[in-house]
Amino acid sequence: MKRYARQMILPEVGASGQNRLARAHVLVVGAGGLGCPVLQYLGGAGVGRITVVDGDTVEESNLHRQVLYSMADLGLPKAKAARQHLRAANPDLQITALVQRLDAANAVQMVADADLVVDAADSFAVSYILSDECLRQGKTLISASALGQSGYAGGFCGGAPSLRAVFPDLPTRTATCATAGVMGPAVGMIGALQAQLALKALLGHEPSPQGQLFVFRLAELQASTFRFDGAEEPEDTLPFIAASQILAQDTVIDLRAAAEAPQLPAPQAKRIARQDLPGTGLPRQGRIVLCCHSGLRAWGAAQDLRQAGYGNVALLAAGDSV
Repeated sequence: MKRYARQMILPEVGASGQNRLARAHVLVVGAGGLGCPVLQYLGGAGVGRITVVDGDTVEESNLHRQVLYSMADLGLPKAKAARQHLRAANPDLQITALVQRLDAANAVQMVADADLVVDAADSFAVSYILSDECLRQGKTLISASALGQSGYAGGFCGGAPSLRAVFPDLPTRTATCATAGVMGPAVGMIGALQAQLALKALLGHEPSPQGQLFVFRLAELQASTFRFDGAEEPEDTLPFIAASQILAQDTVIDLRAAAEAPQLPAPQAKRIARQDLPGTGLPRQGRIVLCCHSGLRAWGAAQDLRQAGYGNVALLAAGDSV
């Protein structure tokens, strides 16, 4: 246990806490800018079993913020490259690398197998899917998002309000690191905070990270935090589903143009732009599934349909990746 001696000196950790970490299983969804420091610090702290989920590969434009990787990793799946580096630093770790996207179907078993879930995907759809599943199963979710020089991290579910209770609505517009940019230290700091919150939750420290949100605006050198223990769960939510969960009787609308998505998500799917939906005479009976790349357009279109009296609507983020 020499590796963890400086950590075990802490009275709030000790030998019992270290053993608790060694027995823990953490699911980390995303091995990018947030996921890299999460994985490094959880592995460094001695979390015995880590499952990392990411369907992307390492690109050179990632390296300024995803400092777990090197030029030798270019083109490799992030999950497998992360596993290799974590095992090189700590051979005693059990790391499972899943090179795939997380969706509403495979999330069920992944969450069930873990003691704690870390959302490092920086994806609206993934965050809501994980929050919904963690709330249902009573598992703690440590979720974060970062863009530019701003972001947040907090502890949700597992007895605390869900992500939807704090963020009930998606923004009207979205941006990515590729389109809006991001500073490496900003995303690294938020990812490191995620790891700290995860460790505190696993160790049962007080005050609990569950129900606590940290907000960073580093361009203005500002940071704030607040508790949201009393936040109420929204009564009527829009669920995200997986393509495998589309039913034959569903009405499926792909909001993307053919140039953006040549392949439709289901045999019965039709292409209809959001602005054309109100006049298409959609059936009032049965479920309507709205599909787009990230889920943002589908969310907006679902709001339009609900205002028009359609109640049974689900969302499919067909192109989103963790």
